[in-house]
Amino acid sequence: MYQIIKPFFFLFDPERVHYAAMRMLQFVYRFPGGKSLLKSFYSKTSPILERTVFGIKFPNPVGLAAGFDKDGRWFNELACLGFGFIEIGTVTPLAQSGNEKPRLFRLKRDEAIINRLGFNNAGANAVAKNLRCRKERIIIGGNIGKNKLTPNENALDDYVKCFDELFDVVDYFVVNVSSPNTPGLRALQDKEPLMHILSQLNERNLGKKNPKPILLKIAPDLTNQQLDDIIEIITQTKIAGVIATNTTTSRDGLQTPEHEVEQCGAGGLSGKPLTQRSTEVIRYLAANSNARLAESGGHPVDKSFAIVGVGGISDAHDAQEKLDAGADLVQLYTGFIYEGPGVVRRICEGLARKDKR
Repeated sequence: MYQIIKPFFFLFDPERVHYAAMRMLQFVYRFPGGKSLLKSFYSKTSPILERTVFGIKFPNPVGLAAGFDKDGRWFNELACLGFGFIEIGTVTPLAQSGNEKPRLFRLKRDEAIINRLGFNNAGANAVAKNLRCRKERIIIGGNIGKNKLTPNENALDDYVKCFDELFDVVDYFVVNVSSPNTPGLRALQDKEPLMHILSQLNERNLGKKNPKPILLKIAPDLTNQQLDDIIEIITQTKIAGVIATNTTTSRDGLQTPEHEVEQCGAGGLSGKPLTQRSTEVIRYLAANSNARLAESGGHPVDKSFAIVGVGGISDAHDAQEKLDAGADLVQLYTGFIYEGPGVVRRICEGLARKDKR
């Protein structure tokens, strides 16, 4: 059904279509019997799919990546589409409108998207209020960042404000220092500032009565040396894990004509072109942090930290490839847009069949 109406949706501006589609989902959810209908069509439950990662039991390993529900407005409705968890945000302390429009572009030949949204969101206080209206049993992650006008030397203050505001309404946190759409943000991936932010956040976290898992979201454009630094930082700060990866600034290997890509301008690229690179990053992190099975007196070594794989996943094969590379969980964004709401169930069914064999 979705593949029939998708060409119509794709005639219009992606950002307008996004909000229109969410209004349609809200209508169905609120219509009598609509919630049950959505779950019957799109949810797949099975003990085979359950995962326990960083102390949280997930009903299945397929989540929705940050950026889709920035303000926590639609997580109840989206929960009915079969996701095992939903990550909201990126959230900043103060509301901000993001970059100028148009700022979202489809590369249909590549099944990709370029975005330069720029952390547009309603601000941490408003998002927290939305999340207090949780009706569905869904695991929520809070992806947090800094405001555009906050200088990097004061970035920690922004992350702490978001952390404190969202602490009671999310199940885990993600520190986003890897978006290419906030000027200077990726400089916070350097070893010294990143160590400072994560160590201070984790110290604050451990002072809470019930600490929440903290993860780090990284760019796919890091070198192996930088990935080694990431491994060292995560190991030293003892945060729960890493999300690999965010969007890329690379435009290599695209099928879309170069002049069309140039017309889109700057921004992060997501979707199919990122599949291989994100898997490479996952595999490198896993192999170099003992996150894969290794020889140790004939016994497997436990994982030193969790890995959530994201980038170019549109079917069960893509998801399984990420899991085989060392990911514990996976997330969708662009694949969800191109494949439609049924993609989560199809992936879960494929993973379940694989586990049964």
